[in-house]
Amino acid sequence: MEINKYIDHTLLKPTALIEEIKKLCAEAKQYDFAAVCVPPPMIKIAKEELENSAIKIATVIGFPFGYSAIEAKIAESILAIIDGADELDIVINLIALKNNDWEYLANEINHLMPVIKQKNKVVKLIIESGVLTDEEIIRCCDLYGATGVDFLKTSTGYAEKGVSAHAVKLMRLYLPEHVQIKASGGIKTYAFAKELIDAGATRIGCSASVQIVSQMI
Repeated sequence: MEINKYIDHTLLKPTALIEEIKKLCAEAKQYDFAAVCVPPPMIKIAKEELENSAIKIATVIGFPFGYSAIEAKIAESILAIIDGADELDIVINLIALKNNDWEYLANEINHLMPVIKQKNKVVKLIIESGVLTDEEIIRCCDLYGATGVDFLKTSTGYAEKGVSAHAVKLMRLYLPEHVQIKASGGIKTYAFAKELIDAGATRIGCSASVQIVSQMI
């Protein structure tokens, strides 16, 4: 398995240095990863470093807690697109979800999608599966599967629990076939990454990308 083509090589810590982002991009080119995922202020740096390569630039919106106002997420998305992002990993409003306000969640994504899709950018929605019940995950699949999103993403990596193969399998079972799954949050080994791909993930978000590739048999 050429696992490198599944990987979004990620560095999202709030203290990220420009040199670290440049190193991330150099590694992405060396190992031919699918994308890099960087903080919004670092998009322009990544774009310069990855010029003339096929590697996509992903960034995060409403990260990591998801409770930014809809208007703030729209503004973040517009600025990220202007700066050169190809893919937007957007955290849903988990407060709304946990308070059973599905109308808010539907309103949120219905306001975001036209802004992003008119620029033909990829949307990955982060549902933070590690803190959701199976029923909540299934309801997310039902809601977001009908909105035109490209991916449902499991985790930010900042919650108390990250991705599990169980969550990926559940998402694959209940999502429409055209909606892909990005697994992220605590993926540090090739074995775990492969387990998640076998469960249905088509992207792997991780910072241990080089370590994972080096473990390929």
